[in-house]
Amino acid sequence: MKYHTINPDLFIKNRKKFAAQMAPQSLAVLNSNDIYPVSADSTLPFAQHRDIFYLSGVDQEESILVIFPDAFEAKHREVLFLRETNEHIAIWEGEKLTKEKARENTGIQTIYWLSDFPSIFRKLMVEAENVYINTNEHYRAGVETETREDRFIKKMKQDYPGHNYLRSNPILQRLRSVKEQEEIDLIQHACNITEKGFRRILDFVKPGVWEYEIEAEFAHEFLRNRSKGFAYTPIIASGNNANVLHYIENNQQCKDGDLILFDVAAEYANYSSDMSRTIPVNGRFTARQREVYEAVLRCKKEAEKLLAPGTNWYDYHKELGKIYTSELLGLGLLDKADVQNEDPDWPAYKKYMMHGTSHHMGLDTHDYGILTDDFVPGMVFTIEPGFYIPAEGFGIRLEDNYVVTNSGTPLNLMKNIPLEADEIEDLMN
Repeated sequence: MKYHTINPDLFIKNRKKFAAQMAPQSLAVLNSNDIYPVSADSTLPFAQHRDIFYLSGVDQEESILVIFPDAFEAKHREVLFLRETNEHIAIWEGEKLTKEKARENTGIQTIYWLSDFPSIFRKLMVEAENVYINTNEHYRAGVETETREDRFIKKMKQDYPGHNYLRSNPILQRLRSVKEQEEIDLIQHACNITEKGFRRILDFVKPGVWEYEIEAEFAHEFLRNRSKGFAYTPIIASGNNANVLHYIENNQQCKDGDLILFDVAAEYANYSSDMSRTIPVNGRFTARQREVYEAVLRCKKEAEKLLAPGTNWYDYHKELGKIYTSELLGLGLLDKADVQNEDPDWPAYKKYMMHGTSHHMGLDTHDYGILTDDFVPGMVFTIEPGFYIPAEGFGIRLEDNYVVTNSGTPLNLMKNIPLEADEIEDLMN
């Protein structure tokens, strides 16, 4: 892995928190992701399943974690199964985890090779009454691919039909939504790498550059700082491309007088950052561009005041709708009749700001978190207001990452990334 080794104390704490939520005589099992094929002998780069990483720190394919707090033998209360490495694998694929290295990285003392899994798992299942299975219940999930976890669950239910099957996801949704300090530090590190990338492109952008050239500048800076690269598919949207919310072609030339909307950020150690900025191609905002920019920035600052313990995602967005409406009236994009005649299920402001303002973030860019739960300290959210105006040929989004705190004022993990219009212009000129 490119990233520095993470202290295993984080994963030890995470397993203890998870085990404390399990019912008596219960066993939980979690699998690594597959390596997905492209065609012929090509594969996509491996990306670890975030749940097994969260609980173990294992960042390797064909791994299985079993947590069984009530196991008769103490050594079987935490068990990790790994693909056995050998000289052939080392030559062709590179170093894999040894049992010793796995103990050091995870804090799990009982490590078996994967070939031992069927016999040892059968012994543990005889002791267990309940089994926690790990299904994807994220509110944005729409997965059609059958995963390694899916295949495992199907076979396990066939082999052990008499057990009571429970869901691990509700536990993990709540645990993962509240970050330990070590996790916040890792997200901060990802944000710091993102800052380096953004400052690099402020020196690079000028009329005539291509969106993909800017993408390459970000990639260069991220990789040279031990990131695997982008936390998600980058958006480099110049001109009217910014009005396509998930524009990822990044293949147009940036023209004098246009704005560029960036939604680009680095990952680090599987933890995400998530940044949006909007800058003028020629280094100077027009009067109208600046007027809209300042309105979006005011919305962002108002959202910061609302991101406090005790509220929830739905109430938060309802309040922000009032702020967006006010700013859009001030910009002349809405009038009073638009607001008076609006559909309550799709308010008038949605014509120009049609996405959510905030989402949980962490190991996933759109991270785990139950939206009906109140915000509590340790949750990490984006704040990302935007106004999109196809008729005027530009869109503006501004986004930083925040930790909810006891003080009621969230901690901005991107506070050092240039944001104010004057600062952007000064740095570009």
